[in-house]
Amino acid sequence: MPVITNIQDLHRIYRRRVPRMFYDYAESGSWTEQTFRANSSDFNDILLRQRVAVNMADRSTASQMIGQDVAMPVALAPVGLTGMQCADGEIKAARAAEKFGVPYTLSTMSICSIEDVAEHTEKPFWLQVYTLKDDDFMQRLFDRAKAAKCSAAVITVDLQMLGQRHKDIKNGLSAPPKLTVRSIANMATKVQWGLGMLGTKRRFFGNIVGHAHGVSSPSDLTSWTNEAFDASLDWDRIRQFRRMWDGPLIIKGIIDPRDALEALNVGADAIVVSNHGGRQLDGALSSIRALPAIMDAVGGKIEVHLDSGIRSGQDVLKALAMGATGTYIGRAYIYGLGAMGEAGVTRALDVIHKELDVSMAFCGHRDIRGVDRDILMIPKDFSDRWQ
Repeated sequence: MPVITNIQDLHRIYRRRVPRMFYDYAESGSWTEQTFRANSSDFNDILLRQRVAVNMADRSTASQMIGQDVAMPVALAPVGLTGMQCADGEIKAARAAEKFGVPYTLSTMSICSIEDVAEHTEKPFWLQVYTLKDDDFMQRLFDRAKAAKCSAAVITVDLQMLGQRHKDIKNGLSAPPKLTVRSIANMATKVQWGLGMLGTKRRFFGNIVGHAHGVSSPSDLTSWTNEAFDASLDWDRIRQFRRMWDGPLIIKGIIDPRDALEALNVGADAIVVSNHGGRQLDGALSSIRALPAIMDAVGGKIEVHLDSGIRSGQDVLKALAMGATGTYIGRAYIYGLGAMGEAGVTRALDVIHKELDVSMAFCGHRDIRGVDRDILMIPKDFSDRWQ
């Protein structure tokens, strides 16, 4: 077992073990990737205040997200194609999250289905849903989530159409992967990954094939996907989804305060400040820079979570100190999954937790629920330098 001390250690192993097509899918953004990079680098502009001679014993990172107890305020974000990063990846990630005591969010575009994950876990997980045109499919998706005892629905509102991701186009990204001379040559070097994929039956979009009208085989997926997403989405349509799902609702993809207020008005229980990991509108504000204005706009009337760019426990601490109730990690746990399967996801969570716990203590706090802006040094123009 290699010595893992930070998320970058997992990233280096991940890069060696996963085919280029799926590595690029996770480790890229749209167009110039400006926002993809800024999501992480903008955390560096925020500094922490160290305190000394304070009691650091009996610390706790336990908290709640949408009323659910969590070992730390970190959820595993929805990531499409997770089962292509590692065989049965969604099941492995969900099991690691369950054992650690944090929420797992299953993507609609997952390889393992809702039913697959429910069968292999004991505690409820969250389901992320896209805003699709087909009412029948959407209602059945919500019904399947209820039958699987999912404890929250996460509606992604920033993907009515795809931002262009150059690497995915050049690699011919698909599930299962398209077999070309180049892809075969690359996959042949990823022996551990290949053996895992040979040993599983789950290689397609499990929530779509056999569930969406007219999609009875993987070959039907392309035409369905091209037509499924709703470019005409508006807040009235989101209200329809709210009526389809009567459980806790989280709206993900908010980056503007005006949209945060709209999400509040449709009856969401929480919003996720997110720019889709920099994979949609390139040149958009990073999530951490967008957070202060959104916190001011909603005024504590709704839970605010933060996604995009988190690679360390210190990033989590900074987001919480700025007012977020919870945070999400996507790439950070995908690195662990691709590197070492379920054990790698656990290791990623361990790394994040230790960094969060120790940094909180150095800042003079023993309870994560008590951290606030007093532990931060934020540049005066951090979130309002633009007119």
